[in-house]
Amino acid sequence: MKKLSIIITGILVVIGVQSCQKEKDPGATAAVKVANEWWVTLDKGTTKDVYGLGHFKIATYNTSANDDHIWVDDYENGWDVKFKAKVDYQSLTFSADSAQNEYYNIKVNETDGKILPNAGHSKSGIVADSIHMKVEFSDDPGTIYEMNGVARTRFPEDDY
Repeated sequence: MKKLSIIITGILVVIGVQSCQKEKDPGATAAVKVANEWWVTLDKGTTKDVYGLGHFKIATYNTSANDDHIWVDDYENGWDVKFKAKVDYQSLTFSADSAQNEYYNIKVNETDGKILPNAGHSKSGIVADSIHMKVEFSDDPGTIYEMNGVARTRFPEDDY
């Protein structure tokens, strides 16, 4: 009888532990760790905001295939680019080699793309994720630009 009580208690403990474990977010896409809107500047070498665009909004988000690629989209606010980049979800890095731009017919090379968790500060000083990437556009070959910025917090005081 004592053994039966121990077995039943053990089973109940296992069931209890299993029922208390949180389910991984069932609605999340593969890109959940790297998907966001960002406030970035377009820099060239030591020149910050090379074309005087100020901070503009871009987004990184999953593709419809929900695979190892993401969209990098500047909503036609900067260079007018939207392209797919291959992403490593473990290291939060991404890159693209001669990716087709969706807004007009050019190719985009993107290197050194990375998301840095809690490494930036919003306009109002809130700690937020940071984004960095180097890009080269086929309509300006040989010029390497950098997009650097911080995650959009969605607080009005942080929007540019």
